[in-house]
Amino acid sequence: MRAEQDYVAYVEARLPSLRRVARLVVGDGHRADDAVQDALSVLYRRWGRLTDVANLDAYVHTMVVRACLSYRRHRWARVLLRDDPPDTPVESGSRQVDEWLTLRAALHRLPEAQRMVVILRYLCDMPVAEVAKVLKCSEGTVKSRTHHGLQGLRSALLEDAPARATVITHRRGQA
Repeated sequence: MRAEQDYVAYVEARLPSLRRVARLVVGDGHRADDAVQDALSVLYRRWGRLTDVANLDAYVHTMVVRACLSYRRHRWARVLLRDDPPDTPVESGSRQVDEWLTLRAALHRLPEAQRMVVILRYLCDMPVAEVAKVLKCSEGTVKSRTHHGLQGLRSALLEDAPARATVITHRRGQA
């Protein structure tokens, strides 16, 4: 009984960050939630045997990322039933939201391997060695993909810079 209470407490504490990571990796909230649920189901089955895991958070993080990657490999994962994700209510004219949307669009322009490394390294704050473990590649590959991914992000953001400046100037003029 105690083990189940520990599992529930752990999941409740970590669920928001696990969902955030999954959404960044998959790019779709519903599929991200499915991947997190799959990972947490496996975690529940293994919960009683995880006494020797040194870093439980890293272990669970890896499970979620791998579940997301598995979802991306499925043929049905390429089928979307809608054109664009539904809008979510946000504060009108929020510069932070504009910046996040711009960054997200730039991230999705990167090749998948580079996008995964950049998300795990900078948005999930994982060290190179841990990213290499999660993605099952060498640390040198992680460093190379990070370098090329950041270059791609810079290029994408510089391409969008004139459009963002116009939007910001236009909003200031209205105020």
